[in-house]
Parts: sequence; structure tokens; C-alpha cells
Amino acid sequence: MEKKLDELKDRLREVEDLQLVSALLNWDQSTYMPPGGAAARGRQMSLVARLGHEKLIDPAVGRLLDDLQPYAEGLDPDSDDAALIRVTRRQYDKSVRVPPRLLAQFNEHGAASYQAWTVARPANDFKAVQPMLEKTLDFSRQLADCFPGYEHIADPLIDYSDEGMKAESVRTLFANLREQLVPLLKEVLSQPVVDDSSVHQFFPEDKQRAFGERVIRDLGYDFNRGRQDKTHHPFMTKFSLGDVRITTRFQEDYLANGLFSTIHESGHAMYEQGIDMKYEASPLAHGTSAGVHESQSRLWENVVGRSRAFWGHYYPGLQELFPEQLGDVSLETFYRAINKVQPSVIRTEADQMTYDLHVMIRFDLELAMLEGSLEVRDLPDAWMARYESDLGITAKDDRDGCLQDVHWFAGPIGGSFQGYTLGNIMAAMFYRQALLAHPEIPAQIGSGEFGTLHGWLTDNIYRHGAKFTANDLVQRVTGGQLTIEPYISYLRGKFLG
Repeated sequence: MEKKLDELKDRLREVEDLQLVSALLNWDQSTYMPPGGAAARGRQMSLVARLGHEKLIDPAVGRLLDDLQPYAEGLDPDSDDAALIRVTRRQYDKSVRVPPRLLAQFNEHGAASYQAWTVARPANDFKAVQPMLEKTLDFSRQLADCFPGYEHIADPLIDYSDEGMKAESVRTLFANLREQLVPLLKEVLSQPVVDDSSVHQFFPEDKQRAFGERVIRDLGYDFNRGRQDKTHHPFMTKFSLGDVRITTRFQEDYLANGLFSTIHESGHAMYEQGIDMKYEASPLAHGTSAGVHESQSRLWENVVGRSRAFWGHYYPGLQELFPEQLGDVSLETFYRAINKVQPSVIRTEADQMTYDLHVMIRFDLELAMLEGSLEVRDLPDAWMARYESDLGITAKDDRDGCLQDVHWFAGPIGGSFQGYTLGNIMAAMFYRQALLAHPEIPAQIGSGEFGTLHGWLTDNIYRHGAKFTANDLVQRVTGGQLTIEPYISYLRGKFLG
């Protein structure tokens, strides 16, 4: 069994390395690659994806898993070997259903679609990418159809990102959240309007970047194993546990955009940097799900980064950096500005009270496209209609409408957005548990000390990587199942307490 396990690990290492090479190609395309490289990059990404997929679904891997199953059943389920075999079996059983040619074609198309989006969005030209989005929808349906027997066509796509979740379970969760969130939002909006003009001034990009990097170093992002670059749509990527990178973007007329994007992506990165190094180049060397990953980015961005305690420590330094803009602005005024609740059209800039409504809109629209009840050509109008009905506002154009998010233009339609709200819910659950274990955390945040919180998250979440499913991890950390109560309690306490 030891020999077979070593052979399995060797094969998986090659699969992982190919996937990480693909991530490197994608990072380069999103940061420094000249536009003229798009066609070749698509071919390269397609080739690497196909090679990695073929290595994973090699019948020899299936035979090794079959041979190792009795061995795994005799182990402690929490052991690393048992987890590796269990997680690899799930990946193998999913992947073997997907033809390598489909995966290769989808990857090549995704690279071309992304490049087209980088041009179409600034130009407000939905028509330019409509044919590509229609092709993405076709590919997404083909991918889902590799898993016959689903209850909803989106189920296999959601399962890729958040294992165990289905369209119906997400819809039910979202309906329950909306039922409590909307009245709470109305109550918050009935309060006097917050003046946020202090963050809508001229803030030079170089100073924004320097301040943001100082903050995330303090939070625990390790620049010896990472770096930050600019891109069209911020993301985190990993090429090994020793190379976890983030990207961001800046608006010189809006301080909060770049700063909180930087903190958000560092939350993703600290999760990956915290995975136990012994899992390197294996299926365990990843976050466990999109929702758990978002719980970390949203926890650091919002629960910590938008807290009054946090700015009690950092605001004097920010004032010193921007004396003309913020020298006469009080801490309380600034704190209220970065937490202003007001319906807006951009998801990544949305306040904590309205953010989940943005996610629900996108989730419903992608389900409608997959079902065939919404044609791609009608997406811009459907988008505007939902924003009018749900948030009482509309974007002035498609650039800030259905073109604003990269997800459908770089990957499948389906399974792209539910993880953000799942993350908000889990962030509140995890933070509550951290405070129960260490009530001193808020005071430490007020002193610019984050080691206790970071350490608790590492011990309870980060180090495990993909060893446990999201449901199992929530159970282990909180002692219960996913629930919206801590999240609603957190929002009510922050905005109405």
C-alpha cells in the first residue's frame, strides 16, 4: 500500500504542477501580457489544461484509488492519507466524466473571451462580447450535461465551486436571508444620510498602494511568498504554497476601492499561505470551497478592515499620508464614510448591507440563462430590470451593468457567485467562534495586532487546506451547521447597535 500511495502522490504532483502552470499563464494574461499574445495564450492554456486533465483521468489513477480504498477505510478519517485518497476520489470521479477535448476547448475559449472583455467593458460594447458569451453558455451547458441526473442544470456547476450545494438549496438559503436582510436594510436606510465625501477625493495611486501594502503586511500576508500587481478585476492566484500572489486596482478619486480590494485579496492569500506545507503539490493544497475562501476575504476586508477598532489604530497614519484630504476629517466621519449604506450599481464597491442582493441578482440571472428562460442578448435589459426592482437603481450603461464582473467572461456561467454570500455567512460564524476562544481579539485589532486572530484561523481553517468539505469544516469549527443567524446579528449590531 505504501508503494501504491507513493505512486499516486507522484502522479498527482504532475497534475497539480500542470494546473499551477495554467494559473501562471492566466496571471500573466491578466497583468502584463500584451494584447497581441491573446491567441497564442489561449492555445497554451488549452494545451496545459488538457494535459493535466488527461493525467488525472488516466485509468491507472482509478486503479490506484480502487486498490487503496481498503487501506483508506482502515485509517482514521482525519488522517492525511485517508483525506488525500478521499479528496482525489471525488476529483477523479468528477473529472473522468468530462471529455479532455471539451475542457481544452472551453479553456481556449475562456482566454479569448477574457481578452475581448478587457476591451469591451471600457468601451461599453456588450454586442462585441455577446457571441462569446453565448458560446460560454453553450460550453457551460455541455459541462453540466457531463453529469446526467441533476435536479437543475446548474447543480454540477455549483458543485464544482461549493461541493454539496445545489441550485435549490442555494435558492432556499438566499430566500431566508433576503427575508431578514431587506427589512433590516430599510431600517438602516431610514437613518440620516451619511456623508462619504471624504473618501471621494484625489488620492494618488502610489500612496494608496504603499498604505495598502503596509496594512496587509500587518495582517499577516507574507511578501516573501507573494506579491501584488494591478489588473482589470482583482483576484488571488497561487503557483505553489511558496508563491501566492494578489492583484488589485485603484481609483484615484475613490480611496475605498483599492484599499479594500487589497485587503480582500490578501484574505484569500493568507488562507492559501496558511495551508500546511506538507500538502504541497497535492489536491489537499487548496482552499476547501469557494464559500470558505470568500469567508476569509470577507472576514478580513469587512469584519476586521471596516471595524472601528481597526481604524482607531490606522487612521492617524492615513491622515499623515493624506493630510490635505483627511487632516480635518474626524475618525468617526471617516468610519461612517467607509461603512455608508447606500444602494449602488457595482458589486465590488457595495456596502455590507446591500452586497448580498448583488449576488442574488447574478445567481438568478445565471440560472435563468442556463435554463433557457433568458437569452444572452436580453441580459443587459434583464440586468437593469433586476437592479431597478431589487435596489431601486440602474447603471448608466452596460459597462457598470452586465459587463462589470469578469466571471462569465473568463469561466463558466453557473456556480460563479453563490460563494460570496456563503462566505459572508461563514465569516460571521467563524469570527464568533474566534471571539469565544479569544475575547481579547477586538482590543488587539485596536492596537494593530492580528497574530491571535490569524493564528486561530490558521489552526482551525487554513492549515487543513482541502482536507475537509465546507460542511465538515463548519461543523468542526462551530459545532453546528450553516446558519444565517450570526451574520444577521453581526449586521444588526454594526449598523443599528
